[in-house]
Amino acid sequence: MSDPALVRGLALMVPVAAVLAAAARRRPGEREVAAVIVATAWNLLTLAAVNALAAHLGWWRFHAEGAVYRGVPLDLLLGWALLWGALPVLVAPRAPLPLTAAVAAWLDLAVMPLGEPVVVLGEHWLAGEATAIAACLVPGLLLARWTVDDRGLFARSLAQVVLAGGLGVVLPVVLTGVWRQQGWALGLLVQALAVPLLLGVAAAREFAVSGRGTPLPYDPPRRLVTTGPYGYVRNPMQVSMAGAYLVLGVLDARFLAAVPVVVAYGAGLAAWHEGEQLTARFGAEWAGYRRAVRPWVPRPRPVMPPASVYVDTGCSTCSELGRWIAARKPSGLRLLAAGDRPGGLRRITYERADGRAFQGVAAVAHVLTHIHLGWALAGWFLMLPGITWFAQLCVDAFGYGPRAPRPPYRPDPDKEAPAGAEPGEAEPGEAEPGEAGNGWRVRADPGCPSPGRAVSGDEWYRAR
Repeated sequence: MSDPALVRGLALMVPVAAVLAAAARRRPGEREVAAVIVATAWNLLTLAAVNALAAHLGWWRFHAEGAVYRGVPLDLLLGWALLWGALPVLVAPRAPLPLTAAVAAWLDLAVMPLGEPVVVLGEHWLAGEATAIAACLVPGLLLARWTVDDRGLFARSLAQVVLAGGLGVVLPVVLTGVWRQQGWALGLLVQALAVPLLLGVAAAREFAVSGRGTPLPYDPPRRLVTTGPYGYVRNPMQVSMAGAYLVLGVLDARFLAAVPVVVAYGAGLAAWHEGEQLTARFGAEWAGYRRAVRPWVPRPRPVMPPASVYVDTGCSTCSELGRWIAARKPSGLRLLAAGDRPGGLRRITYERADGRAFQGVAAVAHVLTHIHLGWALAGWFLMLPGITWFAQLCVDAFGYGPRAPRPPYRPDPDKEAPAGAEPGEAEPGEAEPGEAGNGWRVRADPGCPSPGRAVSGDEWYRAR
């Protein structure tokens, strides 16, 4: 083909026509619609990155004018994303993935040389093609299949977080050029953006953990989610995006114009559509939650379903942590002695009414979400993938790992007891914080709750 206009027209219209025809023939259900959206969005974002890399490495380049960004024709990009994202889902949603990937890759290898003069291939264009297949086509097919089959929940949720951040924040930042700042200004920008974006990431995580669903309306949670960020505000994801645009608006006023769009979408179309669905699915539970939590202005303290945290009252360090928690009067949280929980405990444990339990650093992170919004942000940060593991590793390395119950120990009567001490359970020569050693434990304050007895937060605080 020698006519650039014809090449660009066919590159867009053929995929659009194929997608519309396949959709009319199959009439996809909700899960297939969700798969189409996720797979197309994934390919759109990643193909944009691959094409930018291709121009830099000389895999291929484009000769085009109009509807072009950084040398990449937008019509070709959209058509490519539809061919690799939406079309496989609509044509053969249950076909073997290796076969689907092989057919899509073969068609692309055949069509790419026909794109001249718009697409000019370099000497190593096959390396770029392999990169695109590995980074765009295959992950998009996997996300689509997992969405259709309702599998890989956390991978789907993570992918949707990446897509929302990439298409909603990173891509606009690149397009507007606001990232071209001095080092100190860019550092401040990233730190300021972290606060609203953390709210959105925590909300997506809560959808997966508590609701067993994703933020996509066609792939929603199975249960009403009222924990985590949803204890503070009803629309944490929209609030997160609006907050990010307000921060970016300091550097570029165009982002301020996007804030009313986000609010209008959340308060209008999303509230109407999702409100009807939530009313039909959850009824009185949704109505009560809607009355208690505002849609846009976060509460300073949360409205949370009841939960419990079990703390070892026989450990001085754990008791101090329990005292700290009780002093902040967390909302909807009961503070209990570890001996009350059947089966025994080796770490501080947080337990929800739905039966989900978290231990160690993860338990402390969940406790923080019951205090107020400031501490909740710290807790949500600790819950991020990898952060919990690293923080627990550090805690264990400093000697605050799991503790096994110790058998009673009777001190040697010939040894003189330290002043203000009474028999304890430490082995000879071992002394934990608050212990005098030699089998004697420094006497606790009068009225210290004993292991095995449940106490309220206020009682714990008064006793300590």
